[in-house]
Amino acid sequence: MTLSFAAALLGELRAHNPLVQCITNSVVTNFTANVVLAIGAAPAMTDIVGEAGPFAQVAGGLLVNLGTPTPEQRLAMEEAVATANESATPWVLDPVAIGALPIRTALAQKLAPQTPFAIRGNASEILALAGEGAGGKGVESTDSTEVAAPGAIALAQRLNTVVAVSGPEDFITDGTRVIRVANGDELLTQVTGGGCALGALIAAFAAVRGPYSPVEAVAAAHAVYGIAAEQAAAQASGPGSFAVSLIDALSTLTPSTISSEQRIREYAA
Repeated sequence: MTLSFAAALLGELRAHNPLVQCITNSVVTNFTANVVLAIGAAPAMTDIVGEAGPFAQVAGGLLVNLGTPTPEQRLAMEEAVATANESATPWVLDPVAIGALPIRTALAQKLAPQTPFAIRGNASEILALAGEGAGGKGVESTDSTEVAAPGAIALAQRLNTVVAVSGPEDFITDGTRVIRVANGDELLTQVTGGGCALGALIAAFAAVRGPYSPVEAVAAAHAVYGIAAEQAAAQASGPGSFAVSLIDALSTLTPSTISSEQRIREYAA
């Protein structure tokens, strides 16, 4: 079997066990770390001033998640991003709940132009970052992926990055290519950290992307996560058992399973 780019990248990740620095929100730290471990990477929740920058220099990838941006964590984010850019460490921005909330919105607007490898969020968050919306209902989107698609393409072109919009069918673009990933399950929206952990997976795949393009690395993370969610949902009785089953499914996924179960389509932006 010829492996897809998603399957090949999963193999690379398992072979290289990249170190992923997660500056993320306090609600999802444990779940995110377990997801990163399950996929075959090494998580490090290094998020204090004086350590965040030096750690970004040695990490394979960095996640910056704005879910609970305390004053020190905001400074640590800026320190880590600056060092990541100096060290060519790919970093991912997750602009959680921006739009109506002023502090995180201003921080997202400050960080977004600083060469992120990718930006991922729900439709309302991406629209807010693109200057085309006021945000959603807290961390929940009030906009559809289709509505956010033009803004995502424009944002990717303006910032020269990959923008990923989560939804029933994920929309991922670098401003030139569009990749849609239909894998996933609605139970992901009923588990705290279901979306935030995806940002850490993107950072892990970015760390091992090799000859594959950034948009392919981001799409690979979505496909792998979505297939694991489908497998977990098939045996879960509700959100609690789903969360445990998701971690189990991530740990047992194989490249051949990804190739056979992925639902990915691509077209020009």
